[in-house]
Amino acid sequence: MTEHLYIVGHPVAHSKSPAMYNAAYGALGLDWEYGFADLAQADEAQRFLEARAFLAVNVTTPWKPLAYATADVTAATAKLAAGANVLVRASDRLLAYNVDGQGCVDYLLREGVRITGAKVAICGTGPTAVSIMHECVQMGAQRVVLLGRDKDKARTVVNQYLETYRDLLATAVMLPGSAAGRLGFDEAYEQAELLFGSYDTSTQAIAASDVIVDATPLGMTPGDPAPFDTALIGSDQVVFDTVYGHGLTALMQAARKAGARAFDGRGMLVAQAVATAGIVCDVQGVELPYTFEQLFMLMANAAGFTFDQKE
Repeated sequence: MTEHLYIVGHPVAHSKSPAMYNAAYGALGLDWEYGFADLAQADEAQRFLEARAFLAVNVTTPWKPLAYATADVTAATAKLAAGANVLVRASDRLLAYNVDGQGCVDYLLREGVRITGAKVAICGTGPTAVSIMHECVQMGAQRVVLLGRDKDKARTVVNQYLETYRDLLATAVMLPGSAAGRLGFDEAYEQAELLFGSYDTSTQAIAASDVIVDATPLGMTPGDPAPFDTALIGSDQVVFDTVYGHGLTALMQAARKAGARAFDGRGMLVAQAVATAGIVCDVQGVELPYTFEQLFMLMANAAGFTFDQKE
């Protein structure tokens, strides 16, 4: 019997997900079919998720909070981000994950970017930014600064993250498909140095960062500015913009002009897909006979993205 998987959100017609996942599951010889579920209204999205007539779904804007609320069991990644972008059916239960942070960090690691011991600045205070912040903490970053337009909002988000983290320390369990190669949950919490600020008040922190991540939507609309003063970017920094497919953002233009290593969000998208495929196969008891790099290249090629093959 064919199992069905979907990308759920609105709009989703532009998504590369069906091409990537159908290529991967086809290569595995699985009778799994991945398609679109463009659901514009909250009530129809809720009915779709609650019906559970799928093996797994990827969830995008605006239904991540709804997916989180629908799940029976939530991984720490989803709890800490307060949003889920992957739901997997396991018997009669729905398991929720958030792979934003894993996708971002796995791609940067693939490109040789060092996160362990690094100073990282993250722009944005939404679930994607928090997910990336958490993954940097798990990788043992020396310091992570969360930045927003409003310093008080950034403070609130960091404090909420830490409060949730403390609650999870006593109760967290590793769900199938959880990322490997990170610090232990307790160790990461003890080592973490988390700061917050605004783009205007934290200029020194931005200039001193080894890695700058823009997890805001800026750049999705032509003419969008960068989130901070790009004169702060230096040639020794790595700049990563989660936005892709809307032309070269102001941040990417400035980073390249400054001589920094600059990456857009395509690699994160593919690495998220690799992470998701790993989770779904793990939960369903399917052996995945590919390395990260092999699966990354297979899915990137299916999406029409060009990346250099890594050793």
